[in-house]
Amino acid sequence: MRCPFCAHDDSQVKDSRPTEDSTSIRRRRQCSKCGARFTTFERVQLREVTVVKSGDRRQPFDRSKLEQSISLACRKRDVAQEQIDQLVSGIQRQVETAGEAEIPSQRIGELVMDGLRQLDSVAYIRFASVYRDFNEARDFEEFASSVQEAAPHGKN
Repeated sequence: MRCPFCAHDDSQVKDSRPTEDSTSIRRRRQCSKCGARFTTFERVQLREVTVVKSGDRRQPFDRSKLEQSISLACRKRDVAQEQIDQLVSGIQRQVETAGEAEIPSQRIGELVMDGLRQLDSVAYIRFASVYRDFNEARDFEEFASSVQEAAPHGKN
């Protein structure tokens, strides 16, 4: 593994342990040249999946982009990072095990919407506002009222 500090190609693993959701391995490494310590994560990748975006553009599935958009929707909400990681891992697993080499970005958006609906209603509405391209306050009102009507009492 290349050192992020000095770019030397050799490092030693000092500690390995599974992450809390057991979907990856966290490794503490030390560079054999400069002695710097850094952390890497190793995840199973079942297959290469290409995301088909609007206008038929294609790009490789990127877990970090998925995690970033979900984290942004959950910002300043009472949602633990572990819950976000579990949601991201679940969506990634569904995408990779679907058996398809390509997946429409709309399908990924639907998976995120389903997950956020269960996790936090405000994060769900935030994500929906971008995903569904709300243009006016009325769009928020209509969507929020449909969420409120569907939510069981006592839930955010």
